Amino acid sequence: MFPQDRSRSGRQGVRSGFSLVEVLVAVTLLVVLYSIMLSPSARTYQMGKIAVCANNLRNIEVALKTFAVDSNGRLPFATNAETSETALSVLVPRYTTGSGYFICPGSGDRRLPDAKPFADRKISYAYYMGHGIDDGADQPLITDRQVNTRFKQTGDLLFSPDGKKPGNNHNKYGGNVMFCNGATKWSAPVSAFTLTNTPGVTLLNPKP
Repeated sequence: MFPQDRSRSGRQGVRSGFSLVEVLVAVTLLVVLYSIMLSPSARTYQMGKIAVCANNLRNIEVALKTFAVDSNGRLPFATNAETSETALSVLVPRYTTGSGYFICPGSGDRRLPDAKPFADRKISYAYYMGHGIDDGADQPLITDRQVNTRFKQTGDLLFSPDGKKPGNNHNKYGGNVMFCNGATKWSAPVSAFTLTNTPGVTLLNPKP
């Protein structure tokens, strides 16, 4: 019998590393998965951020209620205010030091420094200025940035329908509305409910 060629048989069936094609396929799959699940424009990503955003609004509500205790039940009001930053900035730092609550996690807006008023900066949320803390459950109070500051009925466009500004905190996947009773509800870009047009109440969007 001839001796076995060990060098040849030892190499059979053994591969080292990955081929270029395999690497490219793997990278392509990762890119596709990222675009589907994790990119800011993905539905799954934004629906997760909408839940975090709702928690932001609840924290702002706590600050608003505390403000109201010191203000005979009235909520922040700034004469001649044109944006929500002007009115809501009075909450910081006396009623909350958490400035991060005023930035929607899905918006891409720049983070705010904690415990500093932000009237000269930019937040993510619209504010219905002029309410009292005891106004009814049908009265909207704070929402994600809206497409405009007009009165909205059920079926009207409320948030961006295509992911473009304005009203695109959550791309094209709607946003949150918090009412005066503290209830927070999600709506698609087309409003799921009528946002009551109350005399003396002005809708302020944040800076564009």
